Amino acid sequence: MTPTKIKIIIGSTRQGRFGDKPANWVFEAAKKIDGVETELLDLRDYPMQFLSESALPSSLKGNYSDAVVQKWAEKIKEADAYIIVTPEYNHGYSPVLKNAMDHIYGEWNNKPVGFVSYGGVGGARSVEQLREVIIELQMAPIRNSINIPTPWMLVDEKGDLKPGALEPFNDARDKFLVQLLWWTKALKSAREESGI
Repeated sequence: MTPTKIKIIIGSTRQGRFGDKPANWVFEAAKKIDGVETELLDLRDYPMQFLSESALPSSLKGNYSDAVVQKWAEKIKEADAYIIVTPEYNHGYSPVLKNAMDHIYGEWNNKPVGFVSYGGVGGARSVEQLREVIIELQMAPIRNSINIPTPWMLVDEKGDLKPGALEPFNDARDKFLVQLLWWTKALKSAREESGI
């Protein structure tokens, strides 16, 4: 039986970012689930130019002229589901995340996605904006999300996560993963049946 592949995307490239901390926390929990193969995708490893292609990504059928975009597309295509870890900047998500999403199209289609957010009001406003984009990319956003408020209070003076800082969110994380896996299995089965 082929494993269920979940990609966890760190949606910030800022120096001193918080995003790698909840990303690793979710990654460690997900990789313990039987039949799940998970991988962290750091946008720092995919330094894409701002989208400037003359053709729409949906018309390129997975053939992208930029080598970094092609590498990104191939990695995204491997997945059965995604977890996007997003900051909230001025009531929205990061431009580097939007750029990474906009560069490709078909690779995202017909797959579920869940959100882990952090910032003011737990980053919930960035998630609400992302839901609209995700639907346009023909993805299925799950209901549950993990919203982490005041992340600056969860790290020490060196920027390291304080011991146990994310433990209050463990129950939300576990329920989130259950829901994501349910949708992942349902949509994977539907894609296989329809040949998509």
